[in-house]
Amino acid sequence: MARPDEFTFAPLGGVGEIGMNLSIYGLGNRAQRSWLAVDLGVSFGDEEHLPGIDLIMPDIRFLEKEKKNLVGLVLTHAHEDHFGAIIDLWPKLGCPIYATKFSASLFAAKLAAERTTLKIPITEVPSGGSIDLGPFSVEFIPVAHSIPESHALAIRTSVGTVLHTGDWKIDPTPVVGPPTDEARLRQLGDEGVLALIGDSTNAVRDGRSPSEAEVAVSLAGLIKSAKGRVAVTTFASNVGRIRAVADAAKAAGREVVLVGRAMDRVAQVARETGHLDGVQSFRGPEYYGHFPPDKVLALCTGSQGEPRAALARIARDDHPEITLNKGDCVIFSSRTIPGNEKAVGSIINGLVTQGIEVITDRDHLVHVSGHPRRDELREMISWVRPQLLIPVHGEALHLNAHAKLARQMGVPKVMTCRNGDLIRLGPGDPAVIDQLPSGRLYKDGTILEQDTSRAVVERRKMAFAGCAFVALALTEAGELADDPEVDLVGMPENNTAGEPLEDIVFDAVVATVEGLPRARRRDPDSVAESVRRTVRSIVQAEWGKKPLCTVHVLTV
Repeated sequence: MARPDEFTFAPLGGVGEIGMNLSIYGLGNRAQRSWLAVDLGVSFGDEEHLPGIDLIMPDIRFLEKEKKNLVGLVLTHAHEDHFGAIIDLWPKLGCPIYATKFSASLFAAKLAAERTTLKIPITEVPSGGSIDLGPFSVEFIPVAHSIPESHALAIRTSVGTVLHTGDWKIDPTPVVGPPTDEARLRQLGDEGVLALIGDSTNAVRDGRSPSEAEVAVSLAGLIKSAKGRVAVTTFASNVGRIRAVADAAKAAGREVVLVGRAMDRVAQVARETGHLDGVQSFRGPEYYGHFPPDKVLALCTGSQGEPRAALARIARDDHPEITLNKGDCVIFSSRTIPGNEKAVGSIINGLVTQGIEVITDRDHLVHVSGHPRRDELREMISWVRPQLLIPVHGEALHLNAHAKLARQMGVPKVMTCRNGDLIRLGPGDPAVIDQLPSGRLYKDGTILEQDTSRAVVERRKMAFAGCAFVALALTEAGELADDPEVDLVGMPENNTAGEPLEDIVFDAVVATVEGLPRARRRDPDSVAESVRRTVRSIVQAEWGKKPLCTVHVLTV
């Protein structure tokens, strides 16, 4: 007799972290399951810990193995941490992709900008619509968030229904798009919800997140009172904020100049999909200098301190078209993502040093989060009344706070999990029933590397302790044919006594080679390993750090 179907869930990214979201749902038994993937996002590299790494993506080994059983990839919305890995990882899966119009259009524009011949079709689903994918029926329920057409997903199966919230908040007055569909979520609760798998980003914050409409009022006041030029930086994907800034500029008699490719791309897609209907036309940066200071507003990328983005170049005064002067104003209509504080701080300090006024969310209501605080989480739970709640989209602190709140709300079952946990949602009691392969892929230039790859590990070491390069030429008899070549990269020139470190290493290399038995000197690999160990040891003794060391032995 066949085993009954189990409904399962596993996060492969986005749990214990914010970013790199990938969730999978399975239906079937251990012998055969159909899989549905939700979102496929990235995190961003940290130069301090991951030098040279641009993007971090979820490891999809499990899905590659199961791709014949993968019925589709469904996108909740078009933020990079939810769809940014598709271009790199979809070729390994080749499954159908489903999204609403704005997300599909923004992805198509992003793909076109990559100058790739890759074709990745996305099937458009109407907002509020439903699709059947194998044994899953998926309904797109509109929710408010900081990008248009964000959706929670009601995933129905023969075993029960899951509400996968995606990113959301309760905003009764969003500037773009409808508010979160309370009526539909209440209906879902009446039908019965097996599990709520939900956003935990702001679970440690009391109250509720302010509305985008309140930010729009604040921005309008600040822009109207500004005397000189105004620059506003925000997340390019926040179309509601773009609209609010444009309306404020119009009321103040200012033309809006868009600065930055990402801002251009999103604005164009937003116009094409109707989210900027009625908003004044935007100008290109080449028009900026044609307007008097009190008649122009620059809407810029670079709110996270990205060194090549528009605002960083403006702050360094090396942007070819946009300049700011003493008395002008820059508004950071954004929050600083953890890890970007130094880069943002450097830009702010550069602007302040030039006499430019800087306004952030510490001074005025110029930004609100797109994620729910505790009162909003309580409302969602009361509408949906799930039998089980699993917090996702957060670090351990956020997940635990969300779980505790759910227990206080009387949710019958609450589980926390980690990336790779395969959880049986039903039938029967929920439980972790398996561990799936999970991890990280690093995008290093154009190459994807495993997190254990030699290049990533070694570059970390090089960034911390430098690298020693040694080249030796030995005769067939095992004698040094010439002086060794020593090159120390990323290390101090002298030790604490003021002696050249390169000379100390040179002497140690010569002594090591000459001290080896003659038989070992005829083995280049043995010589190289002895010299490598000596160099690392002597540098640690003189400097306190062990460098990477590469030794080349040539026999002449």
